[in-house]
Amino acid sequence: MTATAAKIIWLLFMAGYVALRVGPRLNARKTPVRQSARNAREPVLMASALTGLGIVPLIYVATGWPRSADYPFLAAQGYLGSVLCVFVLWLFYRTHRDLGRNWSVSLDVRERHTLITTGVYTLVRHPMYTAFLLMGIVQLLMLPNWIAGPAGLVAFGVLFFGRVRCEEEMMIGAFGDEYRAYMRRTTRIIPWIY
Repeated sequence: MTATAAKIIWLLFMAGYVALRVGPRLNARKTPVRQSARNAREPVLMASALTGLGIVPLIYVATGWPRSADYPFLAAQGYLGSVLCVFVLWLFYRTHRDLGRNWSVSLDVRERHTLITTGVYTLVRHPMYTAFLLMGIVQLLMLPNWIAGPAGLVAFGVLFFGRVRCEEEMMIGAFGDEYRAYMRRTTRIIPWIY
């Protein structure tokens, strides 16, 4: 495994991620929004995620900039990152499939929204954020650059900590005690830990 091969795998991974998001985005638009918790921070949080998990690493892969921040690539990073790519794509797929038309890119509750507590939602309340965290780790492993590599984890942190509390308050507002009980028996993004 070389650094170039890892970059190609990362590009294929990102193409798979984008492809997985198209269908759910189109399906979600068919179900009207009943309640939204979007606020003025939402565009900033989304732009941060796009920048750290998309734009910065893509610039690095396409141009090599900033080369001065490169560090030696280890083949083991690439192999581990490749395995993680497959798991992350599966997790995104399962999350979208389990949510169905309940899914939204923003903080929305849709008409006929149901509380999903099965599938990948059995152990964690926010498996999509779990996937974004792992996506940031993939980026760190596959892109040997002190700026492009960790940019995904920084973006994840900004998005997650900027949104999760608001998202959970929205779900409590929509589902009340049922969601509170779900919160007591699950963790946010890492099974049995957090």
